[in-house]
Amino acid sequence: MVEGGAVTKPDKTEFSECWRTSWQTPYIMKMALSAGIGGLLFGYDTGVISGALLYIREDFRSVDRKTWLQETIVSMAVAGAIIGAAVGGWINDRFGRKISLLLGDLLFFVGAVVMASAPFPGMIIVGRIFVGFGVGMASMTAPLYISEASPHRIRGALVSTNGLLITGGQFLSYLINLAFTHVKGTWRWMLGVAGIPALVQFVLMLGLPESPRWLFINDKEEEAREILARIYPEDEVEGEMEALRASVESEREMKESEGNLLQRLKDAWGNKVVRRGLYAGVTVQVAQQFVGINTVMYYSPTIVQYAGYASNKTALALSLVTSGLNAVGSVISMFCVDKYGRRKLMIISMFGIIVCLVILSAIFFRAASTSPSVSTFESESFGKNSTCPAYVDAPDPSSWDCTKCLEYSGCAFCSNKQGKYKTGACLDLNDDVRDSCRSEKRTWYTKGCPSKIGFAAIIFLGLYILFFSPGMGTVPWVINSEIYPLKYRGLGGGIAAVANWCSNLLVSETFLTLTTALGSSGTFLLFAGFSIIGLVGIFFLVPETKGLSFEEVEKLLKKGYSPFRKHEDKDDD
Repeated sequence: MVEGGAVTKPDKTEFSECWRTSWQTPYIMKMALSAGIGGLLFGYDTGVISGALLYIREDFRSVDRKTWLQETIVSMAVAGAIIGAAVGGWINDRFGRKISLLLGDLLFFVGAVVMASAPFPGMIIVGRIFVGFGVGMASMTAPLYISEASPHRIRGALVSTNGLLITGGQFLSYLINLAFTHVKGTWRWMLGVAGIPALVQFVLMLGLPESPRWLFINDKEEEAREILARIYPEDEVEGEMEALRASVESEREMKESEGNLLQRLKDAWGNKVVRRGLYAGVTVQVAQQFVGINTVMYYSPTIVQYAGYASNKTALALSLVTSGLNAVGSVISMFCVDKYGRRKLMIISMFGIIVCLVILSAIFFRAASTSPSVSTFESESFGKNSTCPAYVDAPDPSSWDCTKCLEYSGCAFCSNKQGKYKTGACLDLNDDVRDSCRSEKRTWYTKGCPSKIGFAAIIFLGLYILFFSPGMGTVPWVINSEIYPLKYRGLGGGIAAVANWCSNLLVSETFLTLTTALGSSGTFLLFAGFSIIGLVGIFFLVPETKGLSFEEVEKLLKKGYSPFRKHEDKDDD
């Protein structure tokens, strides 16, 4: 997955045991899937805005002309998620996991309704913030609830369903986008439909209990026992109660010795094991975002249009492929991460990402340099008032081509009747001119130009996803669940997660601005540069944690990790 909470990777035996146990006790799967809808909402929101944005731009001309407004509509959900995750942690502890999920559903539902009924772009932004609050709460609460309400022997497999539902939600969002391409209200339906699974989860969660661990912590032992009796066989309940009691008492003792947050942060940074763990954990989380993955997830149809596919429906259909590949990559990761190791999988992933980004940069550069030319005859055939003002006032309009035309925010390219690769027109960007262009069976381009090699961009975009998903998509979360000492695991993982969300916000808020300033080619090349820096950081800072106990990882970091030291050295003092 692209974002989320800490993941415990299950093995094949655990999957088999999960299937057997869930078949015998359906109540377990009911709890896991009901909570897992939070992951589905998370994934749906990530994917749906990419398609809805195409139609929001058509309905609101101010959005189409202002890239910062498009970026804000997309990224405000991420900003809301940062706040939602932070507040959600307090709500989880104070009021419980169930209340947190219910509140997240309510916020998500309100956000979906506000967006679907928005009369102007500002209301869409408000709705995105509400949705972000819900996403942030769901991203941390859903896996926590599943983990605490699952038998320990299948916990990893059940928690992993949340990750699958995230990628499944992304795939579903593209299907929904395609379904509403020819329905009146397009983007309103796309964004509004998200309220349905939120409502479904709200109703399901009303009939489910609080997590037994939270109940036990809050001195409701009998209620906790009743829930454990529905999860475990009768002869295991008392043993689980004793294990829960020991775990909670240990946690309380640890919290009493920790002090306030500021003191905990100071102690963590002063501990060289934690500090080195943070170097590794934060590096992989920031690298995950700065390879540009969420530009693909949030702006995938727009990127497809940059490749020369002007039709919204075609852009959405091709984007569906990237979303499907992301889901496939998540499944591949489950079977590879414990076989090949975390470090190796990330390094291979980064190499593939860098190669794909460099090739994508070359493809977009080639497409821009060979775009169809623009002529005064073609442009003025729609009337002088329809011609792009920047083209009319240009000192040398004969040198213009489609790429030059689209550099100006008020211009669009209308292809030639005889073929989209022939000389076309540079026209004013407004609805009436667009309709005149299309009425002559021409194609209207606003983001990218006709290109004979556009299909190659789609192929390498798909390969980029396939390299990203099994490695950098999931492994950073695995690393952060394994690399910190027990006392600082929550704090370290939280710091790394905040780094991930903030990096996500920065990248998603600047992508369209970068493409305007640097072009598609320059932007992908910039991400390739960031990826190289990330690869170097991973190589020097991130140790292999496959097959190591927490104590062995701590010992490795205490000594100081070096990629040039043999793995066996971890046992030396």
